[in-house]
Amino acid sequence: MAVNEEHLRLCSSDEWASLLKEHVIPWVLEGVDFGDDVIELGPGPGRTTEVLCTMTKRLTAVEADAALAEALAARLAGSNVDVLHADATDLPLPDNRFSAAVSLTMLHHVPSAELQDRLFAEVARVLRPGAVFAGEDGLDSPEFRALHVDDICVPIDPEGLPDRLVRAGFEDVRVKANEFGLRFSATATKP
Repeated sequence: MAVNEEHLRLCSSDEWASLLKEHVIPWVLEGVDFGDDVIELGPGPGRTTEVLCTMTKRLTAVEADAALAEALAARLAGSNVDVLHADATDLPLPDNRFSAAVSLTMLHHVPSAELQDRLFAEVARVLRPGAVFAGEDGLDSPEFRALHVDDICVPIDPEGLPDRLVRAGFEDVRVKANEFGLRFSATATKP
């Protein structure tokens, strides 16, 4: 598992869900047009998915942890959400399918910068040309590291992220950081 038990408890909590709904998701998606077929990367226990599914006609949530994927699929059965147990660095999905992609507080759980870059390239591949990839992640700090004891934690450098996204197949990259984290948006390169 990419997260420790305390971290998983926090990400499953009502307090986290409220923070996501009221602050994080509006900040990340400010000005973003989702369209009708969105992919979410790394929903974990699905508190993000609960909000995102109200913003689009169809949502595909891709989760690498089998138990979390199974629980989320059971909880959201019959909704507009398809849960896919898969590794986002090797998506079993067709090219040019999705109208948008979103990643919320999960990129630091990808085990290396190289795998993060592979994830970025996979997202570019499955997005329609001109579609937006938007996301958010925590900033490296002693407090951030303390939450991640005994789990995977490879923080994203906000200054290096634009070049990484361009190399993966994006343009119009925007990155903004505040004391809590970073947000980004980028457009899948048009042919």
